[in-house]
Amino acid sequence: MSSVEPLAPRLGTIACHDDPRRTVLTIGQLAATAGVTVRTVRHYHHVGLLPEPERDASGYRRYSAQAAVDLIRIRTLADAGVPLARIDALLHAQPTEFASSITDIDAELQRRIDELTEYRRRIAELASGERLVLPPEVVAILNRMRSLGVSERRVRLERDSWILMQALEPGVMRQRIRDKNAAFDDPETVRMYLACDQSVDWDPNDPRLDRLIDELDAWKIDHERDSGRSGHLKLVFSRISEETPAWQRIVDALTHRAERRRTAGYDG
Repeated sequence: MSSVEPLAPRLGTIACHDDPRRTVLTIGQLAATAGVTVRTVRHYHHVGLLPEPERDASGYRRYSAQAAVDLIRIRTLADAGVPLARIDALLHAQPTEFASSITDIDAELQRRIDELTEYRRRIAELASGERLVLPPEVVAILNRMRSLGVSERRVRLERDSWILMQALEPGVMRQRIRDKNAAFDDPETVRMYLACDQSVDWDPNDPRLDRLIDELDAWKIDHERDSGRSGHLKLVFSRISEETPAWQRIVDALTHRAERRRTAGYDG
C-alpha cells in the first residue's frame, strides 16, 4: 500500500512544471487510483481528511503520489467501518496508539454485529409467525386454529384481531384468551370458522351467503353477546372486510342486524 511506483505505469504521468520527474495526478486519476469517486475525494477535502492542493498555473489541482497513498489509507479505513471522524487521528497515530484504536474499533464493530444479529432473529420471528408481537397464549390459539383446519388466511385475520385488541384493550386479553379456548372446544364454533373459509371466494350475491349470514348471526347471539361493546371490533371488522367482497357482505349484514337489535332495545 505504501509503494507508489505502480501508479505511473497504471495511470501515466503529468509533468510537473517545477520538476518534470515528479508524478502528479488529476483529481480523476487520483480517485481511480484509490477506487473512489471524484465526489468522494471532494468530500474528504471538505471534512479535512485529505489536504486540498493549490491550483497550478492552468487552474487545475494536481495531486502527488503521496496524496494517492493517503487516499488509499483513508478509503481502506472507511471500508473497514472506521467512522470518518476517527480516521484523521488514526492516520497520524503512533504504532501503539494505532493498534489500541483499532482494537477499540473492532470491539465496537462486534457490538454492532451482535445488535444486528439480534435484529435478524427478531425479524425471522416476525416472518415465521406471531411470537414477536403476541403473547404465547395467543400464539397457541392461532396454532390450534390451524390444527382444526382453519385456513391460513382466516388465521391471519384472527392474529390481526388480537394485535388490535392488545393495543386498544389490553385489559380484556386474559379473559378473551379463556373465552376463545373455550369456544374452540365447541364444534359449532369450529364449523362456523370453516364455513367462513369456504365462502371466501363466493360472489357477494351468492344465495349461500344468505344462509351463512343467518347461521353466523344466530351463533353470534349465542356466543358473543358482549362483542358489540368491544372498542377494537370496528377495526377488526374493517380488516375482515378488506379481504374479499363476500366477507365484506357478511360483516355488513351482521353489523346491520346488530344495530337493528340495539335500536329495538335488544342487547345482542
